[in-house]
Amino acid sequence: MGRSKRQSTEVNAGSMADIAFLLLIFFLVTTTIASDKGIYVQLPPKKEEQQEIKLKQRNIFNILINSQDKMLVEEEPLELSELKETVKEFITNNGKDPKSSESPQKAVVSLKTDRGTSYEQYILVVDELKQAYNELRAEYLGITLEEFNELDRKTDEGEEMYDRARQAFPYQVSDAEPTDINIAN
Repeated sequence: MGRSKRQSTEVNAGSMADIAFLLLIFFLVTTTIASDKGIYVQLPPKKEEQQEIKLKQRNIFNILINSQDKMLVEEEPLELSELKETVKEFITNNGKDPKSSESPQKAVVSLKTDRGTSYEQYILVVDELKQAYNELRAEYLGITLEEFNELDRKTDEGEEMYDRARQAFPYQVSDAEPTDINIAN
Protein backbone atom coordinates (compact mmCIF):
# COMPACT_ATOMS: atom_id res chain seq x y z
CA MET A 1 0.00 0.00 0.00
CA GLY A 2 1.42 3.23 -1.01
CA ARG A 3 1.48 6.23 1.19
CA SER A 4 0.03 9.29 -0.31
CA LYS A 5 2.02 12.35 0.26
CA ARG A 6 0.01 15.35 1.16
CA GLN A 7 1.08 18.56 -0.31
CA SER A 8 1.21 21.37 2.16
CA THR A 9 -1.03 24.26 1.26
CA GLU A 10 0.59 27.66 1.24
CA VAL A 11 -1.09 31.00 1.11
CA ASN A 12 0.29 33.32 -1.50
CA ALA A 13 1.33 36.33 0.61
CA GLY A 14 2.24 38.46 -2.40
CA SER A 15 -1.32 39.65 -2.91
CA MET A 16 -1.72 40.36 0.83
CA ALA A 17 0.89 43.08 0.63
CA ASP A 18 -0.98 44.64 -2.30
CA ILE A 19 -4.26 44.59 -0.38
CA ALA A 20 -2.65 46.10 2.74
CA PHE A 21 -1.11 48.85 0.62
CA LEU A 22 -4.45 49.62 -1.05
CA LEU A 23 -6.19 49.77 2.33
CA LEU A 24 -3.53 52.12 3.65
CA ILE A 25 -3.97 54.42 0.64
CA PHE A 26 -7.76 54.29 1.03
CA PHE A 27 -7.67 55.34 4.69
CA LEU A 28 -5.11 58.08 4.06
CA VAL A 29 -7.26 59.57 1.30
CA THR A 30 -10.63 59.32 3.08
CA THR A 31 -9.57 60.39 6.59
CA THR A 32 -10.17 64.01 7.47
CA ILE A 33 -7.76 65.58 9.89
CA ALA A 34 -9.31 68.10 12.25
CA SER A 35 -7.37 71.31 12.41
CA ASP A 36 -7.91 74.18 14.82
CA LYS A 37 -8.64 77.40 13.03
CA GLY A 38 -7.67 79.54 16.01
CA ILE A 39 -8.79 83.08 16.66
CA TYR A 40 -8.44 85.76 14.02
CA VAL A 41 -6.32 88.49 15.59
CA GLN A 42 -4.53 91.26 13.78
CA LEU A 43 -0.98 91.33 15.05
CA PRO A 44 0.74 94.64 15.75
CA PRO A 45 3.17 95.97 13.16
CA LYS A 46 6.89 95.29 13.44
CA LYS A 47 8.78 97.54 15.83
CA GLU A 48 10.27 99.75 13.10
CA GLU A 49 6.80 100.23 11.55
CA GLN A 50 5.04 101.14 14.79
CA GLN A 51 3.73 104.61 15.24
CA GLU A 52 2.61 106.22 18.43
CA ILE A 53 -1.11 106.83 18.61
CA LYS A 54 -2.36 109.37 21.11
CA LEU A 55 -5.84 108.78 22.47
CA LYS A 56 -7.88 110.70 24.97
CA GLN A 57 -8.48 108.66 28.12
CA ARG A 58 -12.23 109.03 27.69
CA ASN A 59 -12.05 107.10 24.39
CA ILE A 60 -10.45 104.05 26.04
CA PHE A 61 -12.67 101.42 27.66
CA ASN A 62 -10.50 99.33 30.02
CA ILE A 63 -11.23 95.68 30.74
CA LEU A 64 -8.95 93.77 33.11
CA ILE A 65 -9.25 90.02 33.77
CA ASN A 66 -7.32 88.48 36.66
CA SER A 67 -6.03 84.95 37.19
CA GLN A 68 -9.29 83.97 38.95
CA ASP A 69 -11.20 85.08 35.79
CA LYS A 70 -12.75 88.04 37.63
CA MET A 71 -13.29 91.11 35.52
CA LEU A 72 -12.79 94.79 36.26
CA VAL A 73 -14.37 97.15 33.75
CA GLU A 74 -13.40 100.78 34.14
CA GLU A 75 -12.05 99.87 37.61
CA GLU A 76 -15.41 98.41 38.70
CA PRO A 77 -16.25 94.69 39.06
CA LEU A 78 -18.58 93.52 36.31
CA GLU A 79 -20.19 90.21 35.38
CA LEU A 80 -19.70 88.79 31.91
CA SER A 81 -23.46 88.93 31.26
CA GLU A 82 -23.36 92.74 31.64
CA LEU A 83 -20.31 93.35 29.45
CA LYS A 84 -22.00 93.52 26.04
CA GLU A 85 -24.50 96.23 27.02
CA THR A 86 -21.82 98.23 28.86
CA VAL A 87 -19.56 98.16 25.80
CA LYS A 88 -22.43 99.19 23.52
CA GLU A 89 -23.23 102.17 25.79
CA PHE A 90 -19.58 103.25 25.74
CA ILE A 91 -19.25 103.00 21.95
CA THR A 92 -22.53 104.80 21.17
CA ASN A 93 -22.00 107.62 23.68
CA ASN A 94 -21.22 110.17 20.92
CA GLY A 95 -19.85 112.70 23.42
CA LYS A 96 -22.94 112.88 25.64
CA ASP A 97 -21.17 111.61 28.77
CA PRO A 98 -17.80 113.35 29.29
CA LYS A 99 -16.41 110.14 30.84
CA SER A 100 -17.24 108.04 27.79
CA SER A 101 -16.26 107.93 24.10
CA GLU A 102 -16.57 110.85 21.74
CA SER A 103 -17.71 108.70 18.82
CA PRO A 104 -17.75 105.06 17.68
CA GLN A 105 -14.78 105.76 15.39
CA LYS A 106 -12.67 106.99 18.33
CA ALA A 107 -13.78 104.35 20.86
CA VAL A 108 -11.11 101.77 21.71
CA VAL A 109 -11.67 98.78 23.97
CA SER A 110 -8.50 97.82 25.85
CA LEU A 111 -8.48 94.19 27.00
CA LYS A 112 -5.75 93.23 29.44
CA THR A 113 -5.38 89.83 31.03
CA ASP A 114 -3.33 88.28 33.79
CA ARG A 115 -0.93 85.48 32.90
CA GLY A 116 -3.19 83.10 34.83
CA THR A 117 -6.39 84.05 33.00
CA SER A 118 -8.03 80.99 31.49
CA TYR A 119 -8.37 80.72 27.74
CA GLU A 120 -12.07 80.00 28.19
CA GLN A 121 -12.65 83.32 29.98
CA TYR A 122 -10.60 85.21 27.40
CA ILE A 123 -12.61 83.66 24.55
CA LEU A 124 -15.90 84.44 26.31
CA VAL A 125 -14.92 88.10 26.73
CA VAL A 126 -13.76 88.42 23.11
CA ASP A 127 -17.03 86.80 21.96
CA GLU A 128 -19.04 89.32 23.99
CA LEU A 129 -17.08 92.19 22.44
CA LYS A 130 -17.65 90.88 18.91
CA GLN A 131 -21.32 90.33 19.67
CA ALA A 132 -21.65 93.93 20.89
CA TYR A 133 -20.08 95.29 17.70
CA ASN A 134 -22.18 93.01 15.48
CA GLU A 135 -25.39 94.08 17.23
CA LEU A 136 -24.49 97.75 16.78
CA ARG A 137 -23.66 97.18 13.11
CA ALA A 138 -26.91 95.30 12.49
CA GLU A 139 -28.89 98.04 14.22
CA TYR A 140 -27.09 100.68 12.13
CA LEU A 141 -28.07 98.87 8.92
CA GLY A 142 -31.65 98.40 10.14
CA ILE A 143 -31.52 94.62 9.97
CA THR A 144 -31.60 91.84 12.54
CA LEU A 145 -28.44 90.34 13.98
CA GLU A 146 -29.18 87.08 12.16
CA GLU A 147 -29.49 88.92 8.84
CA PHE A 148 -26.21 90.74 9.52
CA ASN A 149 -24.41 87.49 10.34
CA GLU A 150 -25.75 85.95 7.13
CA LEU A 151 -24.72 88.86 4.87
CA ASP A 152 -23.26 87.44 1.67
CA ARG A 153 -20.03 89.40 1.33
CA LYS A 154 -19.38 87.80 -2.05
CA THR A 155 -22.06 90.03 -3.59
CA ASP A 156 -21.50 93.73 -4.19
CA GLU A 157 -24.54 94.67 -2.11
CA GLY A 158 -23.52 92.50 0.86
CA GLU A 159 -19.93 93.78 0.78
CA GLU A 160 -21.11 97.40 0.55
CA MET A 161 -23.47 96.96 3.52
CA TYR A 162 -20.79 95.26 5.61
CA ASP A 163 -18.21 97.97 4.80
CA ARG A 164 -20.69 100.73 5.65
CA ALA A 165 -21.44 99.13 9.04
CA ARG A 166 -17.74 98.50 9.70
CA GLN A 167 -16.90 102.15 9.01
CA ALA A 168 -19.68 103.32 11.33
CA PHE A 169 -18.58 100.92 14.09
CA PRO A 170 -14.95 99.88 13.57
CA TYR A 171 -13.86 96.95 15.73
CA GLN A 172 -11.05 98.56 17.72
CA VAL A 173 -9.99 96.20 20.48
CA SER A 174 -6.50 96.50 21.88
CA ASP A 175 -5.13 93.29 23.35
CA ALA A 176 -2.59 94.42 25.92
CA GLU A 177 0.26 92.15 26.94
CA PRO A 178 -0.64 89.99 29.95
CA THR A 179 0.81 90.90 33.31
CA ASP A 180 0.44 89.68 36.87
CA ILE A 181 -2.53 91.83 37.90
CA ASN A 182 -4.00 89.67 40.69
CA ILE A 183 -7.11 91.77 41.27
CA ALA A 184 -8.60 91.02 44.68
CA ASN A 185 -12.16 89.67 44.62
